[in-house]
Amino acid sequence: MIRSIACTLLLCATLLPAAGPPEAQISNGLVTAKLYLPDFENGYYRGTRFDWSGVVHSLTYEGHEYFGEWQQADDPYLHDRITGPVESFSLNATAQGFGEIPPGGTFLRIGVGICEKPDEKEFRWQHTYRVVDPGKWTIEQGSNWIEFVQEVSDPKSGYGFSYTKRMTLVPGRPELVIDHVLSNTGGKPIETDVYNHNFFVIDGQPTGPDFVVRFPFDLTADRDLKGYGEVQGRELGYSKVIPEGEHIITLFTGYGTGAEDHRFAIENRKVKAGVRMHADKPLSKLQFWSPHTTLCPEPFIDLKIAPGHADRWSIRYEFYTLD
Repeated sequence: MIRSIACTLLLCATLLPAAGPPEAQISNGLVTAKLYLPDFENGYYRGTRFDWSGVVHSLTYEGHEYFGEWQQADDPYLHDRITGPVESFSLNATAQGFGEIPPGGTFLRIGVGICEKPDEKEFRWQHTYRVVDPGKWTIEQGSNWIEFVQEVSDPKSGYGFSYTKRMTLVPGRPELVIDHVLSNTGGKPIETDVYNHNFFVIDGQPTGPDFVVRFPFDLTADRDLKGYGEVQGRELGYSKVIPEGEHIITLFTGYGTGAEDHRFAIENRKVKAGVRMHADKPLSKLQFWSPHTTLCPEPFIDLKIAPGHADRWSIRYEFYTLD
């Protein structure tokens, strides 16, 4: 039986009009963020690749927009029809024994729920699977923060978790902090990587020479950047605008084993807007993807959580303007 999502909203929640997918707004007076809310029946995003919580479709500071639509699509089940600093968990398909799960059996996607396996051997990350149980979602909100909690238990697979994501616009500062806690409530270890896709869309500017992306280490790219991107030491720049229908993708290496390398900055010199990000766990992988409409540093971390234990991590974004 599909269970409906249970959402609890505090009276101080700032809910937006009900037309369209459910959403909410938070603000600290400097930064205003608008988010789509998890909803099994009416949510903006109902795919199974990305975590349903924390989908920011607008974040503004000093008249600049940092997130938004980066493709023309109206299918809520499309695997990447999503916006903002959204996250995806692998919950290692091999560890779940995906190939051995019989057709009609179940497997977990953190931030999504319990999914049904079709009659196929290999897990397809771009495929949207049928969600048979989205678990219990609880949402609480204040004027400058919102917290999502998802609780899922799957007796068939032996996995279970409680996942908390709290997003806070820091009082008096142009900063967004995303705090996470993942607790293993099942009987099997959770082994997963998680990455933030960071779909930045800064003032609708096309990916090109007005942008620069900076890291705290010398970059080495593992693929050809097709004459659009160019690495110079610790910076990724662009020699020309990436046309529609084209993109670059690469894995970067050069980072160390400490959390001090889990950071980047993106600036657009034309509109004079920038953003810095840093996280408090070391990188396990760093991918970068960039089509015509969005810039996406994709930093990965590894999580290994024994039954009855939990892990936590935090990501901080600082928004700023250029002189």
